[in-house]
Amino acid sequence: MYQDNFIVFTGGPGSGKTTVINELKKRGYLSSEEVGRRVIHTQVEQGGDALPWANKKSFRDLMLKAEVDSYQQNQCEVEWGFFDRGVVDILGYSNLESICLSDQLLNAVSSFQYHQKAFIFPPWESIYTNDSERKQDFIVAVKTYKEMISAYIQCGYELLEVPCGTVNERVDFILANLKLG
Repeated sequence: MYQDNFIVFTGGPGSGKTTVINELKKRGYLSSEEVGRRVIHTQVEQGGDALPWANKKSFRDLMLKAEVDSYQQNQCEVEWGFFDRGVVDILGYSNLESICLSDQLLNAVSSFQYHQKAFIFPPWESIYTNDSERKQDFIVAVKTYKEMISAYIQCGYELLEVPCGTVNERVDFILANLKLG
């Protein structure tokens, strides 16, 4: 499946993706939340161990299922949809954490494709914060950013780096590059 109207935001944690997604939602665009945070929240509530600090492989597998579900649920729903990460991010996470790539993951990466342009958010230390779901330090955020670049390039996407700036400047940059602004 190929959804040319599905735009992915990727990069390391704490780089402003969710803030930009929230602004796009305010402007009336479909916005899909980051599934990793949802998985962490659910696992903590249920006392599960599919967490990035406990069972990385199970965490990865739950994220993959959630990303595929999000993709399928939003098909043909809107003219444009913005996703806080995508299936390719699961490949990047697997590489970052040295988790063996499953056939299910490799099939999903080739089966669920997004718009050719993906927007990558660079590490931005001055806005980076930890919370109950984001426990990695800034050094890991930089490593994650680099793995996402590799994963998206490997999968044939064109990466556009979103410049640091105000939320509105970042949203305007994205919309202009999609010729929506």
